[in-house]
Amino acid sequence: MQILSPDRLLTRTQPRPALFRAAALRCLPVLVASVAMAATGCSSTGSNSNDAKHPAGSVLRVPEDFSTIQKAVDVAREGETVLVGPGVYRESVHVTKPRVVLRGTDRNTVVLDGGLRLVNGVTVTGPGSVVENLTVHRYLANGVLFTGVTDERLQQHGAGGSAYNPLDTARFPVIQGFRATRVTAYDNGLYGIYAFDARGGAIEDSYTSGQADSGIYVGQCKPCDTVVRGNTVEHNAVGIELTNASDGLSVLGNRVVGNRVGVTVNSNDLEALAPQHGAVIAGNVVADNNATQTPEQADGGFGIGIGIGGGTANQVLRNLVRGNSAAGVIITDPPGHPASGNRVEDNRTEGNGADLVLASADTGNCFTGNQPAVQSPDGLENPAGCGGQGRGPLPGGRPAPVQAPPGIPFSQVPAPPTQPSLPDPTAPARPATNLPGAVDPNTYQLPTDPAAVPQPRS
Repeated sequence: MQILSPDRLLTRTQPRPALFRAAALRCLPVLVASVAMAATGCSSTGSNSNDAKHPAGSVLRVPEDFSTIQKAVDVAREGETVLVGPGVYRESVHVTKPRVVLRGTDRNTVVLDGGLRLVNGVTVTGPGSVVENLTVHRYLANGVLFTGVTDERLQQHGAGGSAYNPLDTARFPVIQGFRATRVTAYDNGLYGIYAFDARGGAIEDSYTSGQADSGIYVGQCKPCDTVVRGNTVEHNAVGIELTNASDGLSVLGNRVVGNRVGVTVNSNDLEALAPQHGAVIAGNVVADNNATQTPEQADGGFGIGIGIGGGTANQVLRNLVRGNSAAGVIITDPPGHPASGNRVEDNRTEGNGADLVLASADTGNCFTGNQPAVQSPDGLENPAGCGGQGRGPLPGGRPAPVQAPPGIPFSQVPAPPTQPSLPDPTAPARPATNLPGAVDPNTYQLPTDPAAVPQPRS
């Protein structure tokens, strides 16, 4: 077991398929078989809406009207709702039509189960569509995937292309409008809720745990025009990850606790649209991200609260960052992407291995108004303050040395407790249009209760 160096704390040095293999090694033979059997493992996605099959009204019910979720989704017209009753649904669902709302009647008893056999739980390529008030677990790749990539062969890789080739943005235009609300995603082999090549969305009031990579991932969008708010993210390899995700992206009022790594903001050349730029991370609780009973990443990141690896012009504001064994907030330079113009301000950082760490050679990153006990380099806020004075080159800071412990298979992370369901699942549905709406990070103040999901100030 090695002591981790700063560059390995935040950045991946191998393409994601290596990460996927390491994180879900025990399921790899099953994954190969499941990809080959995808047509038989999922309900048909080739049927068209048929008036003869369509029930009266604009709500299609499962299992009352249709025996599977996919059959209902196939018949649904634009703007309609597929309302799913309690039960375990062992299928993969593809939502390809615009503005379809896929909703469970009860978040905790409407369960899509991949059985460690199917690849993705719900894949949404229809603009303006919604997934809400249900649970999705035990899929070999993603729980819920929003993407403009319509080629199912590429979706099987959980990414924009085979072997993680960069996304072809000309071939696959961005999906406009998406929303995940009150989704529980746990014990999936890659990501819990995953949005890439997607714009104008919201991931909110959801719960993710036990993902072999990230609980919530937003990537390959510019501008993103997306908000991630009010979620609880725990017991994942990484809590929330933003890679090559730029402009109009806000991470607000989430509780990110007990992962191996809390929040990462990255630039890399393995994906399209680098470098990352212009996210706001405000009013979150990011605590104790050094949990051992979590899936292990291929590159072993461990003990980080908020890490910026090559991101630019991001704002880290008014977060409670505590109990992360390597670093509370750290900025580093991965190869080819110097971190620049990042502002770390008015956070409460306490009980971390090192509270604030600047390991970037760029002089444009600044720290001010934080409440840390340990800064690296010492006295960081004086030469690297945000007042524009005395910001000359600094010796490289370093996080506290940590030894990443072995993790556990993603399928063995315990199931989460019961989560809040929609008060009235029969209320008229709301497609994902005109999102994210008005987003004001200033309404999210510094959290005071590490055990609660932060709420915006009214």
